[in-house]
Amino acid sequence: MTSELIRLPKYLARSGLASRRAAERLIAEGRVKVNGIPVSEPGIRIDIRRDRVEVDNIPVENTPERKYYLLYKPVGYLSTVRDPFGRPTVMDLLPRNVRKGLFPVGRLDMDTEGLILLTNDGELAFRLTHPRFRVKKTYQVTIKGRPLEEKLLQLQKGIILEEGRTAPAKVKVISAGKKKTVLLITIHEGKKRQVKRMCQAVGHPVISLKRISYAFLNLDGLQPSDYRALTGEEIRRLYALVELKP
Repeated sequence: MTSELIRLPKYLARSGLASRRAAERLIAEGRVKVNGIPVSEPGIRIDIRRDRVEVDNIPVENTPERKYYLLYKPVGYLSTVRDPFGRPTVMDLLPRNVRKGLFPVGRLDMDTEGLILLTNDGELAFRLTHPRFRVKKTYQVTIKGRPLEEKLLQLQKGIILEEGRTAPAKVKVISAGKKKTVLLITIHEGKKRQVKRMCQAVGHPVISLKRISYAFLNLDGLQPSDYRALTGEEIRRLYALVELKP
């Protein structure tokens, strides 16, 4: 039998168990075994034809059916599979038979609504959230006050945050009044609470935030809590976008 070697985190991601970053955490926590032996180094390579992999003593399947869903997340739900404090998560919005094995691609804050992807395809999820592929995300942002042109230019050119300057953003004014302004902001990064922190930095705190598009996907036809499966063409386009072969 011919060997087929692959890094362990990539194998776990391909299996649909978790994203590649989450898989590395599982390994570091000592929850992964290869042929019955616990491993803690993410750089280990395994032979997917011969080696037996377990997570929490449960065998990992290498080729589950891949699933892809788009969800309109409402405010009040966490973008995680489970919460230790029992708070509602996006998984609660899906029927049990649908949500099995799925996890969110990236995160939206609990008080943020909008488009989020759910899949069991760890490799695709890893690439969609990796800065290298510059996947665009557009947010409808309601902020306090009416920003001057110079403030909008600051948002467009980049804001200095604790971890460094943000990349240039696309900013469009939808409506403006004395008390609040509605913007469309498009970014390709994924810094924690990035849009909120950018607006706060120019003196216009966010009142509400909604992600209306992710790459070429949008919320057309969906209401909060609605979800749908991605079409075959949409999946192919996502794979092409991040230079991944189906």
